[in-house]
Amino acid sequence: MKKWLTVIAAVVTVRYAAVSQTALDRIVAVVDKEIITQSDLDYAVLSVATQNKLDPKSPDLRSQVLDELIDEKLVLAQAELDSVTVTDDEVTDQLDRQIKLLSQQYGSEQKLEEVYKMPVSKMKREFREEIRKRLLIQKIRQQRQANINISRLDVEQFYEANKDSLPIIPKEYELSHIYMQPKPDTAVVQRVYSEALAIIDSIKAGGDFADFARRYSADPGSAAQGGDLGWWRRGSFVPEFEAAAFALKDSEISEPVRTKFGYHIIQLLERRGESVHTRHILLKIEQSNADDDSTIAELKRLRNRALAGENFGVLARKYSEDQDTKDIGGDLGKVPVDQIDPSFLEVLKPLTAGDISEPAKVPVGNSYGYHIVWVRSITPEHKMNLDEDYRRLQQLTLQFKANEDYEKWLKGLRKTIYWQKKI
Repeated sequence: MKKWLTVIAAVVTVRYAAVSQTALDRIVAVVDKEIITQSDLDYAVLSVATQNKLDPKSPDLRSQVLDELIDEKLVLAQAELDSVTVTDDEVTDQLDRQIKLLSQQYGSEQKLEEVYKMPVSKMKREFREEIRKRLLIQKIRQQRQANINISRLDVEQFYEANKDSLPIIPKEYELSHIYMQPKPDTAVVQRVYSEALAIIDSIKAGGDFADFARRYSADPGSAAQGGDLGWWRRGSFVPEFEAAAFALKDSEISEPVRTKFGYHIIQLLERRGESVHTRHILLKIEQSNADDDSTIAELKRLRNRALAGENFGVLARKYSEDQDTKDIGGDLGKVPVDQIDPSFLEVLKPLTAGDISEPAKVPVGNSYGYHIVWVRSITPEHKMNLDEDYRRLQQLTLQFKANEDYEKWLKGLRKTIYWQKKI
């Protein structure tokens, strides 16, 4: 059976939870002490059909989605019997992550509230029980998968049974890099800092913070709202911003706070425990061509040192500014060619295994930097096989066995826990 509901997005779940709690309609299934209503089924079918471009009127789709809803409630009933739980903190953390993701997608918390016509606080209340259920199901699946062991024989048997249908592995580059961001001129930094101080003085002298934010802030997600960032829990901001925000008292305005985005003027509007409601004015520190030229020249010197025999990984650990990879020698792993940005692919095309690229510009969020890339190896496009792709096949085999185990377990639950369709 295809597991449609595992791909329902958080945004769907929010709306689904709200619908399921308010609808008064007929019961389409009973599972243990729980019910599934017509509106539950209708909304789940619509969600799956929309995401997968299917016909929501298809009887087969409707039947599959209802079976999935029944399976979900069977698993939750068994979780209660087995005393499997998730903590309030786990639910809260997941809620915060999903609300943050949605806010980023729509531009701000305020825009998110406009789209869903309810405050974030209400969304979290509506969403909370659904998140708890999803985490419980995820925990149970993880617990069952942890008990599954696979041998080389299992992998070989899986490969033999499925080799004709296994996907083609695209060409892959095994890469390491040294990344640097251009550093602005100290005079430019000082000028922006002085501008921030002048704005703070004007606000403290009676100026309107929101008006200054609309006029001067370089944050497109909040400037139009007077710099209002809404409510966020600790851990949501970059460290420098967060430390300053949580150190403020209600209505207090910070001194200029520098982050990777520029200088911030932060005002704490309200704090509730580990959550803060803030607004800010962002002043960006503009880069110049001279800043770029200096960074490129430094990367060229590092490239020459590596080509002369110095260990690339050691140089990356010492000089790279990519915090995610510097401690592992700049290792980017194996990257399929279809996942490489077209502009960067043009840099890699003339290179062979062992080559190191010239400095290349690379976008990073709303900013950019430069890096040199060492091509450690190149694997041509090929059909998946045991020699070159054993780890991939091992993971596929584990996933296949875990799914088999889960389906068998679900069938067992249908024999031991009461359930009944009403349609």
